[in-house]
Amino acid sequence: MRPGFQVRAAAPADLEGLVSLCLEARAESTVGPQICSADRDRLRDQLGTLLATPGGQALVGLVDGELLGLLLGRVVGPGLFTLDVSFHVEALYVGSRARRRGLGHALLARALAVAEEAGATQVYAVPLPGARGVQRFFARLGFAPAAAHRVVTTHALQRRLAGDAVGAVPGRRGSRGLEEIIARRRQVRSVSRAAVVDQRAPREHSTVVEKRDDVRSSSATADAESQSPARASISMQVRRAVATRRDAESSSTTS
Repeated sequence: MRPGFQVRAAAPADLEGLVSLCLEARAESTVGPQICSADRDRLRDQLGTLLATPGGQALVGLVDGELLGLLLGRVVGPGLFTLDVSFHVEALYVGSRARRRGLGHALLARALAVAEEAGATQVYAVPLPGARGVQRFFARLGFAPAAAHRVVTTHALQRRLAGDAVGAVPGRRGSRGLEEIIARRRQVRSVSRAAVVDQRAPREHSTVVEKRDDVRSSSATADAESQSPARASISMQVRRAVATRRDAESSSTTS
């Protein structure tokens, strides 16, 4: 440990300094309300509860006798679902005046000693929300992502649960709703495909009819063209016969 540093377990006399440091961390973060309360009395009660809880740990870091760093954690396990013991770092914060001097490393080293003494095999850390520097600090020391938390307000959860209860049908499985959605989508797709086929059918029919009409008209034109010379010769013969008859009648009348 560097000269001037002191890391130890928090004492009841350190509560006011811990409260001030927590409020400093809250003011520095962009999501302060997620860190702690802004009420000093409530913070004091919460920190006192942590110190009185079995396994609760509050470590303080002092620089030249001034409290400038804290580490809040707890020993977890063995429990109902696990026989392993682990140490959870709930908060690690160093004041702006004591950063880059090794105080964070010193606090974490003391927490590691507490974890090993309790028989912990793993150390979990929950970086303060919005504290990217603390996240990088843990990453450099080998901390890797282990799990992801999801959060919801109690009011929102009550509203969603009430809505699900009203819409629920007795005896129906939860997956039935998903199956109905899939079936409806398939039905819509089949109807859409049938409509597309119906739209294509008249077009294809009209195309066939048009082709047939074209064939008929072309054949009729060809027939007409093939028959036109015969009709012309017949007409010529008729005209000649009429002219001959007229000449004969006129000559007989004159004579």
